[in-house]
Amino acid sequence: MILCVGEILADMIGVEEKGILRYERRAGGAPFNVACALAKLGEDAAFVGCVGNDLIGEYLCGYAAARGLKEVHIRRDGARNTTLAFVELDGGERSFCFYRKHTADHHLPQPPRPLMQAADLVHIGSLMLSEKSGRAYAARLADRAHAMGKRVSFDVNYRSDIFPDERTAHAAYGEMLMRADIVKLSEDEAALFEDVLRILPQTVLVLISLGAKGSEWHFRGSCGHADTVPAAPVDTTGAGDAFFAGALAKLACVPSAAWSAGFLTDVLRFANACGALNTRGRGAIDGLPTRAEAEAHVLMQSL
Repeated sequence: MILCVGEILADMIGVEEKGILRYERRAGGAPFNVACALAKLGEDAAFVGCVGNDLIGEYLCGYAAARGLKEVHIRRDGARNTTLAFVELDGGERSFCFYRKHTADHHLPQPPRPLMQAADLVHIGSLMLSEKSGRAYAARLADRAHAMGKRVSFDVNYRSDIFPDERTAHAAYGEMLMRADIVKLSEDEAALFEDVLRILPQTVLVLISLGAKGSEWHFRGSCGHADTVPAAPVDTTGAGDAFFAGALAKLACVPSAAWSAGFLTDVLRFANACGALNTRGRGAIDGLPTRAEAEAHVLMQSL
């Protein structure tokens, strides 16, 4: 089982019609997206997060309960509102800003010990890193997971606008990169954190998504690349989360000592398919593929 911990929020996706911009409410939050993607692929996944005790929080709790997750632990915070992310699309590509002052996403409960014991891998979200308490929580959780013999995954998902300055942001993300066993970055993020990637232990698996150019893996001094089948995206929101979920679905049940170059390249092909297929619909979750759909997309690429 894969345990995902971190932000759950509402993506408010802007749609312009006849000169009027309206916003569609969709469930989101990177680690929650990963958990939903894993469940859609047929994997056992659990989620731990926090929302406000408000209408949007109620919507998200109901939505999470219907996603087929193994366990859901979402705290309802009566003192804070649910976090919102406003997203606007341009040809399928997105720009966004957060409504996140004094909101609930990083006031997280501790995962119950039985849930930690049942997990093969603990996946930690990055939005909490903008707060001192969130950084401490993430560090404790990673250390707790390692003490219990679990692997830790981390998606950089870099958001400079939620930090007071770039130096603070870089330090926070760098610390989590050093604590993880599996990390995922975009091409831009890999360039931004090149100094940290250079000093990571070679036993850390680094996955780099390259958009239409596919993706790369780096592990134990070796590297590999996998192409992807181009897609005509409707909305790229959550494509990186679907990519990482596809990778984790393949990696979680295989000991790292057995990760060969061929295996890791196959992991990327499957992950690429998951990311590409998820751009078919609006929002991060509605277009998520099943395992059969992703495998068929991989097969199509090989023809």
